[in-house]
Amino acid sequence: MKVLVFNPERCDGCGICEETCSKTWFKEPDRHKSAIRISELTDQPGHYAANNCNQCGECMDVCPTLALQRDKRGIVRISKRLCVGCLSCVGFCPIVAMRAHAEHTVPFKCVACGTCVKECPRDALSIEDLPDAALTATEIRMKVAA
Repeated sequence: MKVLVFNPERCDGCGICEETCSKTWFKEPDRHKSAIRISELTDQPGHYAANNCNQCGECMDVCPTLALQRDKRGIVRISKRLCVGCLSCVGFCPIVAMRAHAEHTVPFKCVACGTCVKECPRDALSIEDLPDAALTATEIRMKVAA
């Protein structure tokens, strides 16, 4: 399963990844429309954390229309055709990585496309393959955080 991995040691909080993501998917540089969110740690100024989908799949369990499914790479995808915009997945996501925006009826999330990885000037992002598809959501979070 492909996941976006963040290296906090390399991030300077520039926000290029957020702008690149929103430009790729929404054709405008709006950080509120980015599937990855970078924030400065309040207790450690100059240090940053990333929040993005780790592909745990817990959101799939709450979708009433089965609009959330895994693709062949293990990425959880949202079917715009099946999604009714109830936002159950947004409210249920255990790491708050499923996004919603007032201008769009369908929520969005990181699909590990790698566009942000290519644009990060500090190489703070990478796409990695977690081969064990049977991992629990907690195990996935622990591997991604490591």
